[in-house]
Amino acid sequence: MSSSPQPARKPSAKPAAKPSAKPSAKPARKPARGPGGKPLLIGAGVVAAALLLGFASYTATRPDDSPSAGGGPAAPAEVSADPQSGAYAELEKLARREAKDPLAVGRADAPVVMVEYADFKCGFCGKFARDTEPELIEKYVERGDLRIEWRNFPIFGEESETAARGAWAAGRQGRFWQFHAAAYADGAKEKGFAADRVKALAKEAGVPDAGRFARDIDSDEARASVKRDQDEAYGLGATSTPSFLVNGRPIAGAQPMSAFTQAIESALAAAGSGGKPSEKAGR
Repeated sequence: MSSSPQPARKPSAKPAAKPSAKPSAKPARKPARGPGGKPLLIGAGVVAAALLLGFASYTATRPDDSPSAGGGPAAPAEVSADPQSGAYAELEKLARREAKDPLAVGRADAPVVMVEYADFKCGFCGKFARDTEPELIEKYVERGDLRIEWRNFPIFGEESETAARGAWAAGRQGRFWQFHAAAYADGAKEKGFAADRVKALAKEAGVPDAGRFARDIDSDEARASVKRDQDEAYGLGATSTPSFLVNGRPIAGAQPMSAFTQAIESALAAAGSGGKPSEKAGR
């Protein structure tokens, strides 16, 4: 049934309020930092490309998201067959390649680095961790072609922050990836990430010194590390999780394995790692 048209409203005679001179209480975000702590200056064109990280995965990153309900993951990313297409040198500099980084897996000098920005409360981050990441590790990391560097990017509030600091604290005792697996196990997200729950995850992950874990998770160093990762993600234009960079090529959302394979193969070809992409893709 169509409704009757409404008469046009007369413009209000009340003058518009003058803008407040009071500055915003929200602090400006610091720029992303490159190697050595220097500010990473990202050109407007690169930021526009990096915004794909936020846009394409937005619907997959609500706190109550679920891979089995409320819609599917973001549409597959467009990954060009051109090894140089879609990759940006400024974004590639975000790979830290720190040999003793406990939140990374793979050789520090691997030809391809995939930077992963994720939140433990993100259901599609969990889907990627369970369904895709193990295969990438088996297929590329174990043979030295790929390095995966984790970045804590908590965007869903206090529990996200607690889980992020817990992951960092577990890493201090060499158990980050075990904590990562426990936090992303089926059903783990539904139990939440309150302080006691995060301590239980650390125990499940085999963190040997519970006292040290308790001190580390609440330390200024833990908070600084998480903030560093957050500032980096926001600085490049990411607003949601999961978000990835593969040698400077943005990929948004929990994409199918084929999207990551194509991006990695293109990056390997561009890096001159040898072998035809079709041959390197074989298992």
